[in-house]
Amino acid sequence: MRQVSPLNRRRWRNFKANRRGFISLWLFGILFSVTLFAEFLANDKPLLVLHNGGVYTPVFVAYPETDFGGDFATEADYRDPFVIELIEGTGGTMVWPLLRYSYDTINLDLTQPAPAPPSGDNWLGTDDQGRDVLARLIYGFRISVLFGLSLTILSSIIGVLAGAVQGYFGGWVDLGLQRFIEIWTSVPSLYLLIIIAAVIEPGFFILLGILLLFSWVSLVGVVRAEFFRARNFEYVEAARALGVSTLTIMFRHLLPNAMVATLTFMPFILNASITTLTSLDFLGFGLPPGSPSLGELLAQGKANLQAPWLGLSGFFTIAIMLSLLIFIGEAVRDAFDPRKTLA
Repeated sequence: MRQVSPLNRRRWRNFKANRRGFISLWLFGILFSVTLFAEFLANDKPLLVLHNGGVYTPVFVAYPETDFGGDFATEADYRDPFVIELIEGTGGTMVWPLLRYSYDTINLDLTQPAPAPPSGDNWLGTDDQGRDVLARLIYGFRISVLFGLSLTILSSIIGVLAGAVQGYFGGWVDLGLQRFIEIWTSVPSLYLLIIIAAVIEPGFFILLGILLLFSWVSLVGVVRAEFFRARNFEYVEAARALGVSTLTIMFRHLLPNAMVATLTFMPFILNASITTLTSLDFLGFGLPPGSPSLGELLAQGKANLQAPWLGLSGFFTIAIMLSLLIFIGEAVRDAFDPRKTLA
């Protein structure tokens, strides 16, 4: 098993020394891990159904109502009193998740007009369509982080490759790519999104692709500067003299030096990616209508000032998420600070 180098051990100690960042990493990891299993926390289907000696898992399989003695061959609505009576009236049992609502479940038993205030049934109230706010927060947190991670990783890979080529070769290659980046970044991405949204409905992957077209340039300057600085170091000249290939020099000898600055920036790029998705959802150019979205919840809070739980729930969720990422980013910056790792 490969041992951790003394330098990386010092970096990890420096990261843990930043207590705020270390605790934030644990909290963010726990929250994200929990939301990955959102279907087992908030769902309008039972986790387990025991009926007439049979074991059913509605979370994974769609069972018709006829399997429980009903009249229709369509999927059973387990919140329907008729279906509940079919199962429990014959001695069956249903094991429900913590919340009996999914992100798109409409509560038809509200005692007040939607948006309804928090109650024992809807812990954070409902939105203007009668959907449970807490369930939408859980699913919205997950999709926001997954979108941010996907955009951050893909844009970092492209940005690092482009910056490495510019910094290592320099000359006309660097000049041409730099002029292209200057022109490319001047394209108004929001207008492009509005045009595309008018033609096709933007989904998760369409949004990811469009934003990836413009977000990869964020790391190019950092990596380019690191390669410019290190390409004439003595160990690089020695590798060239020994006949080491260009790709080996770039990715084995130069890239590790550039990755220090790259890793320092990544938590903040993730923060920006999540904020971008939230902003687009708030403006109505993000995920399709009905998707669990923190930005859409903020827009509902703005449109329903008489229901403060909508805006406050969305605001505190986003504020806590982004604050944790900022604290993690500060700890990563301390961990890779050469004044501390080389001391």
